[in-house]
Amino acid sequence: MRGDGPMDVAAARAGRARVLVMASQQDGVMLPRLRPAAVAWRGATYGLLGVVPLVVATLSISGHSDRRDFLAVVSVLGLFGAIFLVIGAGFWWASAGDIRRVRDWRTLTGQAASVTVVGPVFLRSGLLLLVLGAAALGLYQLVDAAPYDSWLYS
Repeated sequence: MRGDGPMDVAAARAGRARVLVMASQQDGVMLPRLRPAAVAWRGATYGLLGVVPLVVATLSISGHSDRRDFLAVVSVLGLFGAIFLVIGAGFWWASAGDIRRVRDWRTLTGQAASVTVVGPVFLRSGLLLLVLGAAALGLYQLVDAAPYDSWLYS
């Protein structure tokens, strides 16, 4: 006969929690699997958050030509972002739907299985760099077109 004491209730809750954890994992892989739209959204969000330090760093540079040079160099990150985005999409396609998170690295069983983790990493970082590079290019255009007496000029 089962009692309703505190130990029995705690054991029942622990058993239910264990069942929920097992239902959310399959072969140690976190479910649901990653989706390209969610990974792209997060990469773009990180890129937009990276624009804030870019603006602060740009405004802290005093010389006009130095400010333009800084923004020109940072805008090259957009090119690297586009390359990473294409590589990440290729890895995503090559993994045939078995996409895993970085925290699922320990579930990899072979050397070729690392493609399942690398695809989302490249896709997210590519979008981050692409957004950051586009913002730097836009700021470069603003700084370059700023009139001499403005605070944006320097």
